[in-house]
Amino acid sequence: MIVAAWFLRGKAPKPTTEEADRLQLPGGLWEKCPGCAEILYSRELTRNRMVCPKCGYHFRLSADQRINLICDRQSFEEFDLNLKSTDPLSFKDTIRYRDRLKRAEKKSGANEAIRCGRASLNGRKIMLGVFDFSFLGGSMGIVVGEKLTRLAEAALAEKAPLIIVSASGGARMQEGIYSLMQMAKVTAVLSRLADVGIPYVSILCDPTTGGVAASFAMLGDINIAEPQALIGFAGPRVIEQTIRSKLPEGFQRAEFLLAHGMLDLVVERGQMRETLSNVLDLLGPVARVG
Repeated sequence: MIVAAWFLRGKAPKPTTEEADRLQLPGGLWEKCPGCAEILYSRELTRNRMVCPKCGYHFRLSADQRINLICDRQSFEEFDLNLKSTDPLSFKDTIRYRDRLKRAEKKSGANEAIRCGRASLNGRKIMLGVFDFSFLGGSMGIVVGEKLTRLAEAALAEKAPLIIVSASGGARMQEGIYSLMQMAKVTAVLSRLADVGIPYVSILCDPTTGGVAASFAMLGDINIAEPQALIGFAGPRVIEQTIRSKLPEGFQRAEFLLAHGMLDLVVERGQMRETLSNVLDLLGPVARVG
């Protein structure tokens, strides 16, 4: 009897249009923090510079967000917008490299893994390069190396401090030796900056690995990292498998590197702009815009 009544039970009434609208939450309203698993309101997270207000976890930023964080409002003038990667080796893995580039461009909205340009920071002229991790993991190929070289040369010509913000998986395997050559190329032009006393500040974000970490990212006059950023050449898992030994807790994180003399500062995102301004005041030169 009870079973029959269950089958004969009428369907629940459909919600009205007003009720349905209230029940359906728009997408993108909430973010789950990878650090503490808290559910965060997206607007609050954005207002807090994409830093979890509960545990301080630093979410990754886009290149645009990073530029807005560092530069004076609307001061960024981008260089070499039309430089794009080609396929010098006619490389193919699961798909052709040229198709992978098209996919990355469509997905990220960027045409390369770095943006470079002239800007100002508290009225001081700077040359700024910012990696975009959403484009092929911020990997460095021919174009990234060329854009960084031109940026450093502009710093030389205009006697302005250079800031590079790294977030990269390293050299781009699809360009083989050509991508590895960029390590030496960028390092060489940085030595010219050092020769004439023009400051170079390197900011290392999560993650900064491979050929980028093994070259210019660790060559700043001042090396600054964000909290808990993963920094190193090979990943911890690869190292553990190679040496067959357990790594220390926090190995390759920013705080570990600071304690072992590999970094000068670990700075929270909210303090980054002020810290950069203070560092440049100490290092000079003091070229002003306008």
